[in-house]
Amino acid sequence: MSLLVAAIVVWGFSHTINASLFHAAPPRPLLLWIHGAAFSAWVAFYIFQSALVRTHNVKIHRTLGWFGVALAALMVPLGFIIAVIMNRFDAVVLHLTDPTFLSVPFGDMIIFGLCVALAVAWRRKPELHRRLLFIATCSLLDAPFGRIDYIFNNNLFYVCVDAVILLGVVRDLLVNRRIHKVYLVALPLIIAFHVAIVYVWRAAPAWWLSITHAILA
Repeated sequence: MSLLVAAIVVWGFSHTINASLFHAAPPRPLLLWIHGAAFSAWVAFYIFQSALVRTHNVKIHRTLGWFGVALAALMVPLGFIIAVIMNRFDAVVLHLTDPTFLSVPFGDMIIFGLCVALAVAWRRKPELHRRLLFIATCSLLDAPFGRIDYIFNNNLFYVCVDAVILLGVVRDLLVNRRIHKVYLVALPLIIAFHVAIVYVWRAAPAWWLSITHAILA
């Protein structure tokens, strides 16, 4: 699954990263590069940590886990900040305005941060820990999925994210003959939250417009 996550990231961002970052005109803010590096580092870290567990190097896995805690603690505020900066950049420099889209990156950071925090709290319970980190990592995949025009324009990026998480449910059914309680609790809540995020973005209720305008100001 960690390799699938990496494949989705490469596939999705390959559609836009050249024109939107490497050879962007006008150049994007420096913080966007830092944001990309941090989130790419998380994917590499997730693969490496999974490999350590698979090869029974649990002691190294636990030691390096604190690097993951620090990285996640950086990623969450960075995710909020870069969302605001890029929205202002789009409005001021590119003359593209979509302030209500902030619900998407903000929502992602809430899910990611909460799942990582719970995974750290339950790090001595591997069955909880690994599924929570899997869900946390999957919650970031709407960014690469959203780089595909058809998926983005039809609001399907969260459907794709939830489908990847659902693969974990299928694995549990095939291997354990039951669905783990993490999925039973988290997946319905995440799907409902995703629906709410898209609604707030697309419907642009007055209260959310007021909040986004205050943030961007």
